[in-house]
Amino acid sequence: MAGGEQAGAPAGKGSQAAPSAAKEQFRITRVTPAYWRVIIDHPPFNIYGPESMAMLDNVITQIEKDPQLKVVVFESAVPGFFLTHYDFVPPLEVTTRMPNGPTGLPPLPDMLVRLSRSPVVSIASIRGRATGVGSELALSADMRFASREKAVLSQFEIGAGFVPGGGPMARLPRLVGRGRALEILLSGNDINGELAERYGYVNRALPDAQLDKFVDSLARRISTFDKQSIGEIKNLVNVASLPPDKDIGAEWSAFIASVQRPAAQRNIKRLMELGLQKKPDVEIHLDKYTGQVNQPDK
Repeated sequence: MAGGEQAGAPAGKGSQAAPSAAKEQFRITRVTPAYWRVIIDHPPFNIYGPESMAMLDNVITQIEKDPQLKVVVFESAVPGFFLTHYDFVPPLEVTTRMPNGPTGLPPLPDMLVRLSRSPVVSIASIRGRATGVGSELALSADMRFASREKAVLSQFEIGAGFVPGGGPMARLPRLVGRGRALEILLSGNDINGELAERYGYVNRALPDAQLDKFVDSLARRISTFDKQSIGEIKNLVNVASLPPDKDIGAEWSAFIASVQRPAAQRNIKRLMELGLQKKPDVEIHLDKYTGQVNQPDK
């Protein structure tokens, strides 16, 4: 299997089955038995939606169950985008009727918690936009490395009138401090790679030409170490640093409630009319457009 690529295995019992015709959005490359790369590949914008749930769950389940795996890197195959926001097209009930995962949390927070608590080391290699769910996936990883020139992180949700749902209120203050967390969450502004490094949003921002080599070298080094010791170190760091699972779950409940309120429905409708999920300029400059839809009507 070394160097081979394989999509996630079929969804397990109780999980939300992915449509059989849907293209796999998360592709596993087994570099070595101890080192995998997960390639996010859902062009044009790597938007995360209900059909993504089972695909990501398949990947997380394989990470949890493989006895040889020690380190996994998440990266994107789509230029300009790491992973972006939740899909606003499907009816909300498609998401809310999904069964809870093994942690007892709804699917997305369940998977993010499981990734953080897995004994396998997870690294997000961010080139392009990590917006909404993309930021939340990166925050749930153990380490984050960003392209200095091309990475953009944001929790844009306040500009669309709703509350983020994947754990950033619980995770960001532990990384960047309360004031900077509130700045990120309440401004909805883009955070470039250089500023993300200064704030502690990412471990390091590297020149784009050096990002892949650095992350690969780090992952390969970790993959040579003792798996049991890796897991014990990570578990002890988790005790001191991870938020309680219930705090992550509370954010999902707030997201589901807030996205149904009039302010969110109005702003999402306006953003969709401007070209959200269709026009590259809207996805690339989402902070500009969320600011625009919040201006008083003239």
